[in-house]
Amino acid sequence: MANVSSEETVNYIIARGLMIPVAGVATNQLNDTFDEGRDAKRVHRALDIIAPRGTPVLAADGGRILRISASTLGGNTIYAIDPLGRVVYYYAHLDAYQPGLAQGATIARGDTLGFVGTTGNAPKDTPHLHFQVMRMPADGKYWDGDPINPYPLFLLSHAAASP
Repeated sequence: MANVSSEETVNYIIARGLMIPVAGVATNQLNDTFDEGRDAKRVHRALDIIAPRGTPVLAADGGRILRISASTLGGNTIYAIDPLGRVVYYYAHLDAYQPGLAQGATIARGDTLGFVGTTGNAPKDTPHLHFQVMRMPADGKYWDGDPINPYPLFLLSHAAASP
């Protein structure tokens, strides 16, 4: 992938119309958790979207599934990429995956990917989706891209879609 600036990437995401990836959640229900500390060593660099356990998690953008896996921190996770390979979307703490979802599958914006949960290091009494947006790094290590705060992207995408 060509080296693309953060501003170009943000404009690209806004033009694509990023969708809030939890069914039934509106922009006024979101809280910006991007810069919050998570322990003595980490900054969140993602958005936590609170919703009842089992609420559908939706594809924020169309593209392709890069990886479906489980980890100690993220629990049940999905990495997806936009059609041009510029932006990586990370969905974590899923209770379950959508049946039939597979690595390499093409997805459309709004497709159900899984369901809100508390897997991994999520507090067991706070079901939520941990949603991260990253620029695809030139070295292809999609799990390690530069994070982009999705909170203002949702606000801008929503404003762009309004009449």
